[in-house]
Amino acid sequence: MESLEAIRRGDRRALAKAITLVESRREDHRQRAQGLLEELLPDSGNSVRIGITGTPGVGKSTFIEAFGMYLLSLGKRVAVLAVDPSSPIAGGSILGDKTRMETLAREPDAFIRPSPSEGALGGVAHKTRETMLLCEAAAYDVILVETVGVGQSEYEVASMVDFFLVLMLPNAGDELQGIKKGIMELADALVVNKSDGESVNLARQTQTHYQSALHLLSSNSFWSPKVLSCSALENRGIDNVWQMIEEYCASAVQNGYWQERRAEQNRQWLKRLLHDMLERRMDQNPEIRALKPELERQVTDGEITPLSAAKRLIDLV
Repeated sequence: MESLEAIRRGDRRALAKAITLVESRREDHRQRAQGLLEELLPDSGNSVRIGITGTPGVGKSTFIEAFGMYLLSLGKRVAVLAVDPSSPIAGGSILGDKTRMETLAREPDAFIRPSPSEGALGGVAHKTRETMLLCEAAAYDVILVETVGVGQSEYEVASMVDFFLVLMLPNAGDELQGIKKGIMELADALVVNKSDGESVNLARQTQTHYQSALHLLSSNSFWSPKVLSCSALENRGIDNVWQMIEEYCASAVQNGYWQERRAEQNRQWLKRLLHDMLERRMDQNPEIRALKPELERQVTDGEITPLSAAKRLIDLV
């Protein structure tokens, strides 16, 4: 068993080993990981979980590094869970986030963990929730979850964080046309990054456009999503982003929404685990393994419907 005390002390090596155990697909590792998580559960839940998404090229890594450095200057301990897209062909992943956040990676109170998405929807790794719990047990105050940002489904990351931040480019016209209404409804804030150089005026213009667009969406919660602009490159406006998140957290705790959201995160986690366990049980079932290739052939040849094939496999579980 990985040293519980070392993890609680914030030992980065012990934490990294624990995350590797949690991410393992071996059955004996899964059982050990489960025991580890059970032991550390009372030590979790004390951080602020922030999801950060945005299209490729919006400057997520630059923003996260600037934001992380600012949080460190306030005395916070910061964990960054950066999900790299996996190749659907070879299953490999570049895992280059540590090279893209060099300054932050060198800080003793920062922990950066790149994880392959392994084809998971929502641009988050399968074990992101478990990894967050381990980081909280290791006394990290703020956990930043960077998503792939490929537009598959941002619902997954929104369901596991307290605050969902969408980074945008200063491009008022086209960007506003292309943004999905679903992401607008999920976002607790839109932040227009790269507000520097010749793009300063365009960023202000974009900010005004988004503010107008958000007013058209009905907000069911206590919080009206905010639109800010910043320059991660020039380190401007980063403090305003954190002040906004602090304001959100204080309001959420005050009116009971914080507890509701955490409870909902746990419900979503349960649903995800049920899905994963059912899939694993099916993979381990010899009858299913024997029947599946034939059913796949029949579906491919149009002899039976996919629904019929799925029902026959599920009935064997």
